[in-house]
Amino acid sequence: MNIIKQLALGTAAAVIAVGSAQAADLPLKAKAVEYVKVCSIYGAGFYYIPGTDTCIKLGGYLRADVTMFGSGGYNAPAWNGNAGQKNRLSNDYIFRSRQDINIDTRTATEYGVVRTYFDATFNWTTGSDTIANGSLGVYYAFIQFAGFTFGKAVSQFDTPWTGYPGNNTSFLIGGYDDVTGINQVSYTAEFGNGVSASISLEDQSSYLQSALYNVSSAPNFLAYGANSYAGTSIPDIVGKIRVDQAWGLFQVSAAAHQVRASYYNPALETSGHPSDTWGYAVQGALSLKNLPTGPGDSINITATYSNGATRYVLGGVSPNSFAIYGNNSVPGTYQSVAFGVAADGVFAGLNNLTGTGIEKTSAWGVRGAFNHNWNPYWSTSLFGSYTKIDYNGTATALICNGLGAANVAGFNCNPDFAIAQVGTVTRWTPVKNLTLSGEVMYTYLDQASSGVLPLTASATKPAANYEFKDQGVWSGNLRVQRNF
Repeated sequence: MNIIKQLALGTAAAVIAVGSAQAADLPLKAKAVEYVKVCSIYGAGFYYIPGTDTCIKLGGYLRADVTMFGSGGYNAPAWNGNAGQKNRLSNDYIFRSRQDINIDTRTATEYGVVRTYFDATFNWTTGSDTIANGSLGVYYAFIQFAGFTFGKAVSQFDTPWTGYPGNNTSFLIGGYDDVTGINQVSYTAEFGNGVSASISLEDQSSYLQSALYNVSSAPNFLAYGANSYAGTSIPDIVGKIRVDQAWGLFQVSAAAHQVRASYYNPALETSGHPSDTWGYAVQGALSLKNLPTGPGDSINITATYSNGATRYVLGGVSPNSFAIYGNNSVPGTYQSVAFGVAADGVFAGLNNLTGTGIEKTSAWGVRGAFNHNWNPYWSTSLFGSYTKIDYNGTATALICNGLGAANVAGFNCNPDFAIAQVGTVTRWTPVKNLTLSGEVMYTYLDQASSGVLPLTASATKPAANYEFKDQGVWSGNLRVQRNF
Protein backbone atom coordinates (compact mmCIF):
# COMPACT_ATOMS: atom_id res chain seq x y z
CA MET A 1 0.00 0.00 0.00
CA ASN A 2 2.85 2.33 0.83
CA ILE A 3 4.42 1.54 -2.52
CA ILE A 4 1.20 2.49 -4.31
CA LYS A 5 0.95 5.82 -2.39
CA GLN A 6 4.56 6.65 -3.19
CA LEU A 7 4.00 5.94 -6.90
CA ALA A 8 0.85 8.14 -6.97
CA LEU A 9 2.57 11.03 -5.22
CA GLY A 10 5.57 10.72 -7.50
CA THR A 11 3.40 10.78 -10.61
CA ALA A 12 1.49 13.87 -9.42
CA ALA A 13 4.73 15.67 -8.69
CA ALA A 14 6.05 14.83 -12.14
CA VAL A 15 2.87 16.12 -13.80
CA ILE A 16 3.05 19.38 -11.84
CA ALA A 17 6.71 19.84 -12.72
CA VAL A 18 6.11 19.23 -16.41
CA GLY A 19 3.11 21.58 -16.37
CA SER A 20 5.13 24.31 -14.70
CA ALA A 21 7.91 23.96 -17.24
CA GLN A 22 5.45 24.24 -20.11
CA ALA A 23 3.79 27.30 -18.55
CA ALA A 24 7.15 28.95 -18.23
CA ASP A 25 7.72 28.48 -21.94
CA LEU A 26 4.49 30.31 -22.92
CA PRO A 27 4.91 34.01 -24.01
CA LEU A 28 3.60 36.59 -21.57
CA LYS A 29 0.81 39.01 -22.73
CA ALA A 30 2.46 42.25 -23.93
CA LYS A 31 1.49 45.57 -22.37
CA ALA A 32 -0.65 47.84 -24.57
CA VAL A 33 1.45 50.49 -26.28
CA GLU A 34 0.01 54.03 -26.03
CA TYR A 35 0.79 55.26 -29.52
CA VAL A 36 -1.07 58.58 -29.06
CA LYS A 37 -0.95 60.16 -25.63
CA VAL A 38 -3.28 62.99 -24.65
CA CYS A 39 -1.55 66.28 -23.80
CA SER A 40 -3.87 68.09 -21.41
CA ILE A 41 -1.49 70.94 -20.52
CA TYR A 42 -2.64 73.25 -23.35
CA GLY A 43 -6.33 72.37 -23.51
CA ALA A 44 -8.52 69.97 -25.46
CA GLY A 45 -7.34 68.49 -28.73
CA PHE A 46 -3.59 68.34 -28.04
CA TYR A 47 -1.59 65.09 -28.26
CA TYR A 48 2.07 64.25 -27.75
CA ILE A 49 3.99 63.59 -30.94
CA PRO A 50 5.20 59.99 -30.35
CA GLY A 51 8.72 59.88 -29.02
CA THR A 52 8.86 63.60 -28.17
CA ASP A 53 7.76 66.04 -25.50
CA THR A 54 6.08 68.27 -28.11
CA CYS A 55 2.29 68.53 -28.18
CA ILE A 56 0.37 69.02 -31.43
CA LYS A 57 -3.18 69.95 -32.34
CA LEU A 58 -4.74 69.72 -35.79
CA GLY A 59 -7.82 71.77 -36.65
CA GLY A 60 -9.62 73.78 -39.29
CA TYR A 61 -12.92 74.05 -41.06
CA LEU A 62 -14.65 73.37 -44.35
CA ARG A 63 -16.82 76.20 -45.64
CA ALA A 64 -19.21 76.59 -48.56
CA ASP A 65 -20.44 80.09 -49.48
CA VAL A 66 -22.55 81.80 -52.08
CA THR A 67 -22.49 85.60 -52.37
CA MET A 68 -25.51 87.24 -53.98
CA PHE A 69 -26.91 90.57 -55.25
CA GLY A 70 -24.38 91.44 -57.95
CA SER A 71 -21.31 91.12 -55.77
CA GLY A 72 -18.07 92.89 -56.63
CA GLY A 73 -16.18 89.81 -55.42
CA TYR A 74 -16.44 87.05 -52.86
CA ASN A 75 -18.62 88.51 -50.04
CA ALA A 76 -17.83 92.07 -51.23
CA PRO A 77 -20.38 94.81 -51.98
CA ALA A 78 -20.88 95.84 -55.62
CA TRP A 79 -18.91 99.04 -55.04
CA ASN A 80 -16.40 99.04 -57.91
CA GLY A 81 -15.51 97.40 -61.24
CA ASN A 82 -18.17 95.74 -63.39
CA ALA A 83 -20.37 95.16 -60.36
CA GLY A 84 -20.31 98.87 -59.49
CA GLN A 85 -21.13 99.70 -63.12
CA LYS A 86 -24.03 97.20 -62.99
CA ASN A 87 -23.15 95.93 -66.46
CA ARG A 88 -23.60 92.45 -67.93
CA LEU A 89 -19.97 91.49 -67.25
CA SER A 90 -20.52 91.31 -63.50
CA ASN A 91 -21.41 88.09 -61.67
CA ASP A 92 -24.77 88.11 -59.92
CA TYR A 93 -23.56 85.30 -57.65
CA ILE A 94 -20.18 83.99 -56.55
CA PHE A 95 -19.59 80.53 -55.07
CA ARG A 96 -16.62 79.69 -52.90
CA SER A 97 -15.57 76.37 -51.36
CA ARG A 98 -12.77 76.51 -48.81
CA GLN A 99 -10.83 74.01 -46.72
CA ASP A 100 -8.81 75.46 -43.86
CA ILE A 101 -6.07 73.46 -42.10
CA ASN A 102 -4.16 74.64 -39.05
CA ILE A 103 -1.32 73.02 -37.09
CA ASP A 104 -0.48 74.14 -33.54
CA THR A 105 2.62 72.74 -31.74
CA ARG A 106 3.84 73.55 -28.23
CA THR A 107 6.86 72.45 -26.21
CA ALA A 108 7.59 73.32 -22.58
CA THR A 109 11.16 74.58 -22.01
CA GLU A 110 13.09 76.27 -19.23
CA TYR A 111 12.40 79.56 -21.07
CA GLY A 112 8.67 78.96 -21.32
CA VAL A 113 6.53 77.45 -24.07
CA VAL A 114 7.89 77.33 -27.62
CA ARG A 115 4.93 77.51 -29.99
CA THR A 116 4.58 77.24 -33.76
CA TYR A 117 1.35 77.87 -35.63
CA PHE A 118 0.48 77.38 -39.30
CA ASP A 119 -2.84 78.09 -41.02
CA ALA A 120 -3.51 77.62 -44.74
CA THR A 121 -6.61 77.65 -46.92
CA PHE A 122 -7.44 75.86 -50.16
CA ASN A 123 -10.09 77.73 -52.16
CA TRP A 124 -12.17 77.52 -55.29
CA THR A 125 -14.02 80.75 -56.17
CA THR A 126 -16.29 81.72 -59.05
CA GLY A 127 -14.50 84.05 -61.44
CA SER A 128 -11.12 83.67 -59.74
CA ASP A 129 -10.10 80.04 -60.19
CA THR A 130 -9.96 77.74 -63.20
CA ILE A 131 -12.16 74.67 -63.73
CA ALA A 132 -9.86 72.19 -62.02
CA ASN A 133 -7.45 74.34 -60.02
CA GLY A 134 -8.07 76.47 -56.99
CA SER A 135 -5.89 78.80 -54.96
CA LEU A 136 -3.77 78.50 -51.83
CA GLY A 137 -3.64 81.05 -49.06
CA VAL A 138 -1.09 81.04 -46.25
CA TYR A 139 -2.77 82.93 -43.44
CA TYR A 140 -0.47 82.38 -40.46
CA ALA A 141 3.02 80.95 -40.05
CA PHE A 142 4.81 82.04 -36.88
CA ILE A 143 7.00 81.00 -33.96
CA GLN A 144 6.43 82.26 -30.42
CA PHE A 145 9.15 82.04 -27.78
CA ALA A 146 9.78 83.91 -24.51
CA GLY A 147 7.24 86.61 -25.37
CA PHE A 148 8.49 87.10 -28.95
CA THR A 149 6.54 86.41 -32.15
CA PHE A 150 8.41 85.87 -35.42
CA GLY A 151 6.53 85.41 -38.70
CA LYS A 152 3.07 85.97 -40.16
CA ALA A 153 0.54 86.59 -37.39
CA VAL A 154 -2.31 88.91 -36.45
CA SER A 155 -1.02 92.47 -36.10
CA GLN A 156 -0.38 93.76 -32.61
CA PHE A 157 -2.46 96.78 -33.64
CA ASP A 158 -5.53 94.62 -34.20
CA THR A 159 -8.22 93.27 -31.88
CA PRO A 160 -8.94 89.58 -31.16
CA TRP A 161 -11.95 89.74 -33.52
CA THR A 162 -9.88 91.44 -36.29
CA GLY A 163 -12.35 92.66 -38.96
CA TYR A 164 -15.25 90.57 -37.66
CA PRO A 165 -16.99 92.17 -34.66
CA GLY A 166 -20.08 90.16 -35.62
CA ASN A 167 -20.15 89.89 -39.42
CA ASN A 168 -19.37 87.17 -41.98
CA THR A 169 -18.33 89.56 -44.74
CA SER A 170 -14.66 90.53 -45.03
CA PHE A 171 -15.65 94.00 -46.25
CA LEU A 172 -17.05 95.73 -43.19
CA ILE A 173 -14.60 98.65 -43.26
CA GLY A 174 -14.16 101.41 -40.70
CA GLY A 175 -11.27 99.80 -38.84
CA TYR A 176 -8.16 97.68 -39.07
CA ASP A 177 -8.32 94.16 -40.54
CA ASP A 178 -5.42 91.77 -41.15
CA VAL A 179 -7.24 88.47 -40.71
CA THR A 180 -4.71 86.73 -42.97
CA GLY A 181 -1.72 87.89 -40.92
CA ILE A 182 1.14 90.40 -41.11
CA ASN A 183 4.85 89.53 -41.19
CA GLN A 184 6.30 90.87 -37.95
CA VAL A 185 8.80 90.73 -35.14
CA SER A 186 7.01 91.56 -31.91
CA TYR A 187 7.35 91.27 -28.16
CA THR A 188 4.48 90.96 -25.67
CA ALA A 189 4.88 91.44 -21.92
CA GLU A 190 2.27 89.95 -19.56
CA PHE A 191 1.79 91.88 -16.31
CA GLY A 192 -0.87 89.67 -14.74
CA ASN A 193 -4.60 90.12 -14.18
CA GLY A 194 -5.14 90.21 -17.95
CA VAL A 195 -2.92 93.27 -18.55
CA SER A 196 -0.40 93.09 -21.39
CA ALA A 197 1.64 95.38 -23.64
CA SER A 198 3.18 94.73 -27.05
CA ILE A 199 5.62 96.40 -29.41
CA SER A 200 6.14 95.28 -32.98
CA LEU A 201 7.87 95.91 -36.31
CA GLU A 202 5.43 94.98 -39.09
CA ASP A 203 5.71 94.66 -42.87
CA GLN A 204 3.82 97.49 -44.57
CA SER A 205 4.21 96.27 -48.15
CA SER A 206 1.03 94.19 -48.50
CA TYR A 207 -1.79 95.35 -46.24
CA LEU A 208 -0.63 98.71 -45.00
CA GLN A 209 0.04 100.78 -48.14
CA SER A 210 -3.07 102.34 -49.62
CA ALA A 211 -1.82 104.53 -52.49
CA LEU A 212 0.51 107.49 -52.94
CA TYR A 213 -0.60 109.39 -56.04
CA ASN A 214 1.39 111.75 -58.25
CA VAL A 215 -1.52 113.81 -59.59
CA SER A 216 0.60 115.01 -62.55
CA SER A 217 0.52 111.48 -64.05
CA ALA A 218 -2.78 110.85 -65.90
CA PRO A 219 -5.24 111.36 -63.04
CA ASN A 220 -8.86 110.18 -63.26
CA PHE A 221 -11.75 109.62 -60.89
CA LEU A 222 -10.64 106.03 -60.18
CA ALA A 223 -6.98 106.89 -59.45
CA TYR A 224 -5.65 110.38 -58.84
CA GLY A 225 -2.52 109.64 -60.88
CA ALA A 226 0.25 107.04 -60.86
CA ASN A 227 0.61 105.11 -57.61
CA SER A 228 4.13 106.24 -56.69
CA TYR A 229 4.96 104.40 -53.48
CA ALA A 230 8.69 103.59 -53.32
CA GLY A 231 10.14 100.37 -51.97
CA THR A 232 9.90 99.75 -48.24
CA SER A 233 12.59 101.23 -46.03
CA ILE A 234 11.30 101.04 -42.44
CA PRO A 235 8.59 98.65 -41.21
CA ASP A 236 5.57 100.04 -39.41
CA ILE A 237 6.23 100.54 -35.69
CA VAL A 238 3.25 99.31 -33.68
CA GLY A 239 2.43 99.31 -29.98
CA LYS A 240 -0.58 98.38 -27.86
CA ILE A 241 -1.80 98.09 -24.28
CA ARG A 242 -4.61 95.61 -23.55
CA VAL A 243 -6.75 94.69 -20.54
CA ASP A 244 -8.52 91.35 -21.07
CA GLN A 245 -10.76 90.18 -18.22
CA ALA A 246 -14.03 88.35 -17.55
CA TRP A 247 -16.13 91.48 -18.20
CA GLY A 248 -14.55 92.03 -21.62
CA LEU A 249 -11.61 93.82 -23.19
CA PHE A 250 -10.17 97.31 -23.50
CA GLN A 251 -7.29 98.11 -25.84
CA VAL A 252 -5.39 101.13 -27.12
CA SER A 253 -3.14 100.72 -30.20
CA ALA A 254 -0.87 103.08 -32.13
CA ALA A 255 1.23 102.77 -35.28
CA ALA A 256 3.84 104.87 -37.09
CA HIS A 257 3.84 104.43 -40.88
CA GLN A 258 6.55 105.71 -43.25
CA VAL A 259 5.22 107.37 -46.43
CA ARG A 260 7.97 107.18 -49.04
CA ALA A 261 7.54 108.20 -52.69
CA SER A 262 9.48 106.97 -55.71
CA TYR A 263 10.30 109.72 -58.29
CA TYR A 264 8.42 112.63 -59.82
CA ASN A 265 9.12 110.94 -63.16
CA PRO A 266 8.89 107.20 -62.30
CA ALA A 267 11.31 106.33 -65.12
CA LEU A 268 13.98 108.93 -64.31
CA GLU A 269 15.76 109.03 -60.97
CA THR A 270 17.35 112.43 -61.73
CA SER A 271 13.85 113.95 -61.59
CA GLY A 272 14.08 113.79 -57.80
CA HIS A 273 11.42 112.85 -55.28
CA PRO A 274 9.43 114.36 -52.42
CA SER A 275 10.91 114.13 -48.95
CA ASP A 276 9.89 111.12 -46.90
CA THR A 277 7.28 111.73 -44.24
CA TRP A 278 5.56 109.76 -41.49
CA GLY A 279 1.93 108.89 -41.02
CA TYR A 280 0.30 107.42 -37.96
CA ALA A 281 -2.81 105.66 -36.71
CA VAL A 282 -4.44 105.24 -33.29
CA GLN A 283 -7.24 102.92 -32.24
CA GLY A 284 -9.39 102.34 -29.20
CA ALA A 285 -11.27 99.04 -28.81
CA LEU A 286 -13.88 97.85 -26.33
CA SER A 287 -15.58 94.47 -25.89
CA LEU A 288 -18.32 93.90 -23.30
CA LYS A 289 -19.35 90.39 -22.28
CA ASN A 290 -21.87 88.84 -19.85
CA LEU A 291 -24.54 91.30 -20.93
CA PRO A 292 -27.97 91.26 -19.26
CA THR A 293 -29.54 90.48 -22.67
CA GLY A 294 -28.46 86.84 -22.45
CA PRO A 295 -25.61 84.39 -21.82
CA GLY A 296 -22.81 84.71 -24.34
CA ASP A 297 -24.03 88.07 -25.70
CA SER A 298 -21.38 90.65 -26.47
CA ILE A 299 -20.71 94.11 -27.89
CA ASN A 300 -17.50 94.70 -29.87
CA ILE A 301 -16.57 98.18 -31.06
CA THR A 302 -13.51 100.05 -32.38
CA ALA A 303 -12.78 103.69 -33.20
CA THR A 304 -9.76 104.45 -35.41
CA TYR A 305 -8.06 107.60 -36.72
CA SER A 306 -5.20 107.85 -39.19
CA ASN A 307 -3.13 110.49 -40.94
CA GLY A 308 -1.10 109.24 -43.90
CA ALA A 309 -1.97 105.62 -43.00
CA THR A 310 -5.40 105.03 -44.55
CA ARG A 311 -5.27 101.21 -44.45
CA TYR A 312 -5.56 101.26 -40.69
CA VAL A 313 -9.11 102.58 -41.22
CA LEU A 314 -10.08 100.97 -44.55
CA GLY A 315 -8.89 97.49 -43.60
CA GLY A 316 -6.58 95.29 -45.60
CA VAL A 317 -8.85 93.91 -48.33
CA SER A 318 -11.03 96.83 -49.43
CA PRO A 319 -10.18 98.54 -52.75
CA ASN A 320 -8.42 101.90 -53.09
CA SER A 321 -11.18 103.26 -55.33
CA PHE A 322 -14.96 103.00 -55.26
CA ALA A 323 -17.33 103.70 -58.16
CA ILE A 324 -21.08 102.99 -58.07
CA TYR A 325 -23.37 103.95 -60.94
CA GLY A 326 -27.13 104.47 -60.80
CA ASN A 327 -30.11 106.17 -62.38
CA ASN A 328 -29.87 109.86 -63.27
CA SER A 329 -32.27 112.66 -62.35
CA VAL A 330 -30.71 115.51 -64.35
CA PRO A 331 -31.82 115.88 -68.01
CA GLY A 332 -28.99 115.49 -70.51
CA THR A 333 -26.95 113.14 -68.35
CA TYR A 334 -26.37 109.48 -69.14
CA GLN A 335 -26.35 108.14 -65.58
CA SER A 336 -25.45 109.13 -62.04
CA VAL A 337 -22.24 108.04 -60.32
CA ALA A 338 -20.53 108.17 -56.94
CA PHE A 339 -16.74 108.07 -56.71
CA GLY A 340 -14.39 107.63 -53.79
CA VAL A 341 -10.60 107.26 -53.96
CA ALA A 342 -8.49 106.48 -50.90
CA ALA A 343 -4.80 107.36 -50.56
CA ASP A 344 -2.16 107.81 -47.90
CA GLY A 345 -1.18 111.02 -49.66
CA VAL A 346 -0.80 112.94 -52.94
CA PHE A 347 1.88 115.09 -54.53
CA ALA A 348 2.45 116.79 -57.90
CA GLY A 349 5.26 117.65 -60.27
CA LEU A 350 7.53 116.26 -62.97
CA ASN A 351 10.85 117.14 -61.31
CA ASN A 352 12.35 118.48 -58.11
CA LEU A 353 12.17 122.06 -59.38
CA THR A 354 8.39 122.11 -59.76
CA GLY A 355 7.37 119.19 -57.56
CA THR A 356 5.50 119.50 -54.29
CA GLY A 357 5.81 117.68 -51.02
CA ILE A 358 3.49 114.87 -49.91
CA GLU A 359 0.07 116.02 -48.69
CA LYS A 360 -1.20 113.33 -46.31
CA THR A 361 -4.80 112.13 -46.13
CA SER A 362 -6.77 111.80 -42.90
CA ALA A 363 -9.29 109.06 -42.21
CA TRP A 364 -11.43 107.94 -39.31
CA GLY A 365 -13.86 105.14 -38.75
CA VAL A 366 -16.14 103.48 -36.20
CA ARG A 367 -17.08 99.80 -36.49
CA GLY A 368 -18.93 97.44 -34.19
CA ALA A 369 -21.54 94.76 -33.57
CA PHE A 370 -24.04 93.49 -31.02
CA ASN A 371 -24.10 89.68 -30.84
CA HIS A 372 -27.11 87.95 -29.28
CA ASN A 373 -27.80 84.27 -28.57
CA TRP A 374 -31.50 83.40 -28.78
CA ASN A 375 -30.85 79.88 -27.50
CA PRO A 376 -28.03 77.30 -27.83
CA TYR A 377 -28.90 76.79 -31.52
CA TRP A 378 -29.75 80.26 -32.87
CA SER A 379 -27.86 83.57 -32.74
CA THR A 380 -28.02 86.94 -34.48
CA SER A 381 -25.54 89.78 -34.91
CA LEU A 382 -26.34 93.37 -35.84
CA PHE A 383 -23.28 95.19 -37.18
CA GLY A 384 -22.33 98.47 -38.83
CA SER A 385 -19.59 100.97 -39.58
CA TYR A 386 -18.92 104.51 -40.71
CA THR A 387 -15.74 105.54 -42.56
CA LYS A 388 -14.64 109.06 -43.56
CA ILE A 389 -11.75 110.05 -45.84
CA ASP A 390 -10.61 113.71 -45.73
CA TYR A 391 -8.16 115.46 -48.06
CA ASN A 392 -6.75 118.76 -46.81
CA GLY A 393 -7.18 121.99 -48.77
CA THR A 394 -3.85 121.76 -50.60
CA ALA A 395 -4.44 118.12 -51.56
CA THR A 396 -7.96 118.95 -52.77
CA ALA A 397 -6.60 121.71 -55.01
CA LEU A 398 -3.90 119.42 -56.44
CA ILE A 399 -6.45 116.69 -57.22
CA CYS A 400 -9.15 118.90 -58.69
CA ASN A 401 -6.67 120.84 -60.83
CA GLY A 402 -5.16 117.58 -62.05
CA LEU A 403 -8.61 116.27 -62.97
CA GLY A 404 -9.47 119.51 -64.79
CA ALA A 405 -12.57 119.84 -62.61
CA ALA A 406 -11.58 122.72 -60.37
CA ASN A 407 -13.35 125.50 -62.30
CA VAL A 408 -16.09 123.70 -64.25
CA ALA A 409 -19.33 125.69 -64.09
CA GLY A 410 -22.05 123.91 -62.13
CA PHE A 411 -19.67 121.33 -60.65
CA ASN A 412 -18.26 121.23 -57.12
CA CYS A 413 -15.03 119.20 -56.98
CA ASN A 414 -14.23 117.68 -53.58
CA PRO A 415 -12.44 114.30 -53.22
CA ASP A 416 -13.68 113.72 -49.66
CA PHE A 417 -16.08 110.81 -49.20
CA ALA A 418 -17.70 108.61 -46.58
CA ILE A 419 -19.01 105.04 -46.54
CA ALA A 420 -21.75 103.89 -44.15
CA GLN A 421 -22.61 100.20 -43.72
CA VAL A 422 -25.22 98.31 -41.73
CA GLY A 423 -26.11 94.64 -41.76
CA THR A 424 -27.28 91.58 -39.89
CA VAL A 425 -26.47 87.88 -39.85
CA THR A 426 -28.42 85.00 -38.29
CA ARG A 427 -26.76 81.67 -37.54
CA TRP A 428 -28.24 78.23 -36.88
CA THR A 429 -26.10 75.54 -35.25
CA PRO A 430 -28.22 72.35 -35.35
CA VAL A 431 -25.33 70.19 -34.07
CA LYS A 432 -22.01 71.04 -32.51
CA ASN A 433 -19.47 72.65 -34.89
CA LEU A 434 -21.90 72.84 -37.84
CA THR A 435 -23.29 76.32 -38.57
CA LEU A 436 -25.58 77.62 -41.32
CA SER A 437 -25.84 81.40 -41.65
CA GLY A 438 -27.46 84.07 -43.78
CA GLU A 439 -26.22 87.66 -43.96
CA VAL A 440 -27.40 90.86 -45.61
CA MET A 441 -25.65 94.26 -45.68
CA TYR A 442 -26.35 97.72 -47.10
CA THR A 443 -23.44 99.96 -48.16
CA TYR A 444 -23.88 103.68 -48.86
CA LEU A 445 -21.24 105.79 -50.64
CA ASP A 446 -21.57 109.47 -49.69
CA GLN A 447 -19.36 111.62 -51.93
CA ALA A 448 -18.60 115.32 -51.49
CA SER A 449 -18.49 116.22 -55.21
CA SER A 450 -21.74 117.38 -56.79
CA GLY A 451 -23.12 118.62 -60.08
CA VAL A 452 -22.66 117.40 -63.67
CA LEU A 453 -19.34 116.64 -65.36
CA PRO A 454 -18.38 115.13 -68.73
CA LEU A 455 -16.41 111.89 -68.21
CA THR A 456 -14.35 109.86 -70.64
CA ALA A 457 -15.32 106.28 -71.47
CA SER A 458 -14.55 103.74 -68.71
CA ALA A 459 -14.97 99.98 -69.20
CA THR A 460 -18.47 99.62 -70.70
CA LYS A 461 -19.57 103.15 -69.78
CA PRO A 462 -19.56 105.63 -72.70
CA ALA A 463 -18.11 109.12 -72.72
CA ALA A 464 -20.99 111.32 -71.60
CA ASN A 465 -22.25 113.78 -69.01
CA TYR A 466 -22.73 112.15 -65.60
CA GLU A 467 -24.55 113.38 -62.54
CA PHE A 468 -22.48 113.06 -59.35
CA LYS A 469 -24.83 111.56 -56.79
CA ASP A 470 -24.60 109.40 -53.65
CA GLN A 471 -25.26 105.68 -54.21
CA GLY A 472 -26.18 102.60 -52.17
CA VAL A 473 -25.94 98.84 -52.80
CA TRP A 474 -27.15 95.66 -51.11
CA SER A 475 -25.07 92.52 -50.66
CA GLY A 476 -25.87 89.11 -49.16
CA ASN A 477 -24.22 85.83 -48.29
CA LEU A 478 -25.27 82.27 -47.42
CA ARG A 479 -22.75 80.05 -45.63
CA VAL A 480 -22.41 76.50 -44.34
CA GLN A 481 -19.36 75.78 -42.16
CA ARG A 482 -18.13 72.68 -40.35
CA ASN A 483 -15.37 73.20 -37.78
CA PHE A 484 -13.15 70.42 -36.50
